[in-house]
Amino acid sequence: MLTIAVHGRVFDQESKPYILQVLNLVAEKGHQLFLSETLKNSDLGDDLQPYSSYTDLSVIAADFVISLGGDGTFLETVTHVGPAQIPVLGINTGRLGFLASIAREHIGEAIDALFREEFQIEHRSLLSLETPQPLFGAENYALNEFAILRKDTSSMIVINCFLDGEFLNTYWADGLMVSTPTGSTGYNLSCGGPLVMPHSKNFIITPVSPHNLNVRPLIISEDSELTFTVESREKSYLVSLDSRSVAVDHEINLMIKKTSFDLKLVKIIGNSFLETLRNKLSWGLDKRN
Repeated sequence: MLTIAVHGRVFDQESKPYILQVLNLVAEKGHQLFLSETLKNSDLGDDLQPYSSYTDLSVIAADFVISLGGDGTFLETVTHVGPAQIPVLGINTGRLGFLASIAREHIGEAIDALFREEFQIEHRSLLSLETPQPLFGAENYALNEFAILRKDTSSMIVINCFLDGEFLNTYWADGLMVSTPTGSTGYNLSCGGPLVMPHSKNFIITPVSPHNLNVRPLIISEDSELTFTVESREKSYLVSLDSRSVAVDHEINLMIKKTSFDLKLVKIIGNSFLETLRNKLSWGLDKRN
């Protein structure tokens, strides 16, 4: 018998049948089921057991965590798993996602494949943020990106960046991000950064609306350490890890490096990253093809 944890956000009635389908498929196989507190508080019945953190998931010895929603929900699920490194399967109850790549029409096939062990585990790198004062508590890591962004002002910020202790550049911009290969398809892409294959073991430094036309994204080794100091006319700016952000005093020092643990992503056999890439970006739709 497996122990399966499931996380999802507050959902609409259109998504409810797909969420119930997942729960019923797990229950029908006789596996133990736990729901995140967010999902437990939804209208799914009172007989389901809740969990609240990765500490709980370790205690209950969860074998898998299923993320139900979009890529944003998947990123929340990553914070639930943390250093426990429990494999995560992403099921999308809306539009196709890069992380939650299982379409809702294929839920039954995906769950069956999971129980038949017809899947692979992909190790995805995460980045961690180190600061003199903890900004995000124990969840000081990100799967997609770390970003420094201006806050509630039209004034740009000045970001001094050091690579492995050596001065790299001063960025005059609206912000700066460091993304993982997984995150290269997210905010990085919308800011003109390159797409990077998931297992390339790199980080990408991408400026946000730079005020220097000769400043371009830079790909570095994931074994690098980056440190930042920020100058701003305002008293604070924003620091974000994936979808979480806090206002930070401009005098704080920030360090980014690879975490000591990875995310274990469940990839159902036959579900291809390149196929998802083509579908999401509409590659190959040229009439000449």
